[in-house]
Amino acid sequence: MSPPPPPPPPAIAAATEPLVFDASVLQEQSNIPPQFVWPHADRPRPGSSPELAIPPVDLGSFASGDPSAVSDAAAVVNGACRKHGFFLVVNHGIDPKLVSEAHRCMDQFFGMRLPEKQRAQRKAGESCGYASSFTGRFSSKLPWKETLSFRSPGGGNNTVRDYVLNQIGQDFTHFGEVYQQYCEAMSNLSLRIMELLGVSLGVGREHYRDFFEGNESIMRLNYYPPCQKPDMALGTGPHCDPTSLTILHQDQVGGLEVFVDSKWHSVAPLPDAFVVNIGDTFMALSNGVYRSCLHRAVLNKYTVRKSLAFFLCPNGDRVVKPPESLLSTVNGSGDDDDHRSGNSERAYPDFTWPTFLEFTQKNYRADMNTLDAFTNWLQTRDTTK
Repeated sequence: MSPPPPPPPPAIAAATEPLVFDASVLQEQSNIPPQFVWPHADRPRPGSSPELAIPPVDLGSFASGDPSAVSDAAAVVNGACRKHGFFLVVNHGIDPKLVSEAHRCMDQFFGMRLPEKQRAQRKAGESCGYASSFTGRFSSKLPWKETLSFRSPGGGNNTVRDYVLNQIGQDFTHFGEVYQQYCEAMSNLSLRIMELLGVSLGVGREHYRDFFEGNESIMRLNYYPPCQKPDMALGTGPHCDPTSLTILHQDQVGGLEVFVDSKWHSVAPLPDAFVVNIGDTFMALSNGVYRSCLHRAVLNKYTVRKSLAFFLCPNGDRVVKPPESLLSTVNGSGDDDDHRSGNSERAYPDFTWPTFLEFTQKNYRADMNTLDAFTNWLQTRDTTK
């Protein structure tokens, strides 16, 4: 009689039950579960991603109003956002001690045992809470990461702190206060960046800033454990953010990559800089002139990587549509064969952010084609009503 088969690894449930991503166990295993193995075409190749060289934008000089500084900043942003939707900002006025403490606090939460973290488990169809590799939503090409997300309204109330205390507990009072302050700082910074984007698009400082006043944004803490097969897995797969703008701060462990000129490029961490990504919703707000940034996160086998991601989102009742001055510029690329809109002046139909968010949570897994898929879904839904 042959011996009985060995039991499944402790971090993986039986075949009839959902996969459980327990980072404390899986990060030590030499063979990763097949759900985390990505197709060969998507896998990172060590040493194949050159560093992306892009001059950082000095927000302090832009804010000074000096015409030369304003013109230089707008030119850098315009060129970058037409090409790939990515740039860096420095001299942004955010207290480095706050950023450092926000990174430190991540260890408090993600260092807990899995059952303790699951007290804040994200519910199906929702965008906030704790998620261990999104195992409840997907069954293949899983990201090798843990996240904690929460709503970050721009109205200055204590929503973040209250959420943390209610979902995680009184032991996280300082944690909640830190992220309350961090979210308020990011909301203010995002409005200043919107002024820069407005100037770079020729619609003025106030247009986008006014649109995002009272924003309903999302804060996400990303925690990428070591992986013993980093050449077979990804921390985050290739995608464009469906939100309007992402303000990201990396720790000093590299891993962010951006797709530029048909090739993946690494983005070296700069302690004093924030990474800014254009998202799908702002691509629609610019009538396709600015491109949503295609990016991913790669892994390593030696150390944890952390990042702080603030996703700027408009208030739920705001209609996403471009200003009149951009309606004659479809896609901004000059491509005659652009597939989205032909001779139409509008690249995308009107929509609201809650509708787009619901689409990504219930109907579609965000990738590089999310906005096109959402547009087709909206048009099909409208014709069948």
